[in-house]
Amino acid sequence: MTTGRRVLVGRIVGLYGVQGWLKIESWTEPRLGIFAYQPWLLGAAPDEVISIAGATGRAQGKGVVAQLPGIGLREQAAALVGRDIYVARSTLPPVAADEYYWTDLEGLAVFTLEGRALGRVSHLFATGANDVLVVRDGDRERLIPFAQGPVVKSVDLATQRMLVDWDPDF
Repeated sequence: MTTGRRVLVGRIVGLYGVQGWLKIESWTEPRLGIFAYQPWLLGAAPDEVISIAGATGRAQGKGVVAQLPGIGLREQAAALVGRDIYVARSTLPPVAADEYYWTDLEGLAVFTLEGRALGRVSHLFATGANDVLVVRDGDRERLIPFAQGPVVKSVDLATQRMLVDWDPDF
């Protein structure tokens, strides 16, 4: 297992053919970009990770299929179905100014312009209009649009803080 932060980039969702190929769900953009990030860290649980370097694949219909080194039989591949695909955060390319990987926003403390704590970013999800922050404070959950400028005023990864223009009662 590697040390450092891991980023979830996909999941093994099924078998393809009889020669050990796997169907994968890729969360990279473009979806075949998942093969640019190696090694894959295949996890069934946080303490159970298999490191695989040299995964190759292609688009197959609307999905993606992959072949992993050392996996040449359907039975071997079947043991990997359901595993999440992670990569080390350090393998991802740097982002432009004012752009962020979702994983870097998760865990940030969120504050209003008046200094009121709203909670921490639990996760994000995409909508047609913009991404949405899920901010949790105990049992309270707020959905805040990740709209830089109108709503999100600043993101400081060094201090792990985000400043938003948001009504704390909403």
